[in-house]
Amino acid sequence: MPPTTPGSEPPAPPPPPKRSTYRHGNLRNALLDAALELAREGGPDAVSLREVTRRAGVSPNAAYRHFADRAALVHGVSQAAMARVALTMEEEIDRLVAEAGDDPAARARARFRAVGTGYLRFAVTEPGLFRTAFHVPADMAYATDTTAAGTGGLTPFELLGAALDGLVETGRLPAERRAGAEFLAWSAVHGLAVLMIDGPLRGVTEAQAHEAGQDLIGMVERGL
Repeated sequence: MPPTTPGSEPPAPPPPPKRSTYRHGNLRNALLDAALELAREGGPDAVSLREVTRRAGVSPNAAYRHFADRAALVHGVSQAAMARVALTMEEEIDRLVAEAGDDPAARARARFRAVGTGYLRFAVTEPGLFRTAFHVPADMAYATDTTAAGTGGLTPFELLGAALDGLVETGRLPAERRAGAEFLAWSAVHGLAVLMIDGPLRGVTEAQAHEAGQDLIGMVERGL
């Protein structure tokens, strides 16, 4: 310690090093980011409070300030993963609608096809996050909030509903057949997604997956 003169104060100790894993006051997002990486690697079963806090660089007890238990953490990750599904769907909508030109009917049809195409693309490219997005506890079966939405504020299910409404508005879908159409379309596309990432179709190539998806979406569109 350096000598001090009478009446002088010793120099203050240097401040503790700042954590590089998260910014002060943003621990919840840091925990979610770490949990999303675990989910990407191994789906919802890979998410654990201990490993999440280790990756975030904090003690395990720190997580309980933001998540009551592991179930709450997994639900938060599920909502965040669902938002990423919505973002991928929005990207596909922007691309296909722009290619459709100015005709309202063509744009409505492009939007509908983009919803399914983006959904399937996310499933094939991010299977761990896709599984996590649909890991829903029984008591939260219909629980949604803005954390499950894309930049436009709509969840994947709401994006599908909006696309179907557009088909009705442009005369491509009879109004009397609109009720419940999202459940039929969603079930068909989700079924193919599961077959391709967890079922007997998981060995198909990316090109085969895309072609199968387009064929299915076309079939759904014709059947509405």
